[in-house]
Amino acid sequence: MVSVDVPEVWSQALGAFEEHLRHQRGLSEHTVRAYLTDLTTLAEHSARLGIDDPSDLTLRSLRSHLATQQTLGRARTTLARRATSTRVFTAWLVRTGRAQSDAGALLASPKAHRELPTALSRADVRQLLEATAAAITDDGPVALRDLALLELLYATGIRVGELCGLDVDDVDSERRIVRVMGKGRKERAVPFGAPAADALQRWVQDGRPALAQRRTTGGGAGPRAADRNTAALWLGVRGGRLDQRAARRIVHERLAAVDGAPDLGPHGLRHSAATHLLEGGADLRSVQEILGHASLGTTQIYTHVSSERLRAAYRQAHPRA
Repeated sequence: MVSVDVPEVWSQALGAFEEHLRHQRGLSEHTVRAYLTDLTTLAEHSARLGIDDPSDLTLRSLRSHLATQQTLGRARTTLARRATSTRVFTAWLVRTGRAQSDAGALLASPKAHRELPTALSRADVRQLLEATAAAITDDGPVALRDLALLELLYATGIRVGELCGLDVDDVDSERRIVRVMGKGRKERAVPFGAPAADALQRWVQDGRPALAQRRTTGGGAGPRAADRNTAALWLGVRGGRLDQRAARRIVHERLAAVDGAPDLGPHGLRHSAATHLLEGGADLRSVQEILGHASLGTTQIYTHVSSERLRAAYRQAHPRA
């Protein structure tokens, strides 16, 4: 993953850092790739400054890198992420004895403008689920899967990666709890309600066996792939484990049947679940635990979403708004 254009010392350091992120911190492939992309740009900039060894980094050179990125028109969110990647990297250099001082300790992050996430209204969610349930007559096991998938996404607010990684045994139907593996390989148990439980039961009993049969009758990706996917909760039309791209497509296509609803993917259902929980009186800490946020600050954005919706309703309804 490391660019061949950077000096050898940088390549070795970034390679070791990649191993640290992947195997010690257990970060996702997407997150590791983002770190390496950010730090490769830092390595290339440093090489142009004559800094061929990451141990020679200084606060001034790090600020120069961010300033160059800003000049190139990088978004504030990108600059903030690259500042964070840099601080994590320089702290790791010190911990592993590759540098004597932490050049990034005082590196500030540009404050990114955080847009409020788009959430469905409760009426939108109801129409989405009703329309999907109505499609079962025509679409059979596929619609049973889609309904259970949508119900679980909205009931739990889990991420699409967590959803697609579920096995059948991860669902405790009796206690209505699903065990998910979150970021950093942290496992958490998330509750779900009766509608999701009913949809899951119908999918597992009636829909899933029909799609699993396609795997065993030559419609899948081969015997080796079939063996790996026998435990998967969600199956594709060929009987293999449903991937994230397919899950996103399902949400987009099913939501397209709801007149006036925004075009959202699985993360939109996550936003909607969090927003509706807070609007219903759930405390912020509980929502943080349900969503698997490491920081309460990440969860707090949903309080702003609820406030904005309240103000919008007030402006629309009050005669002197």
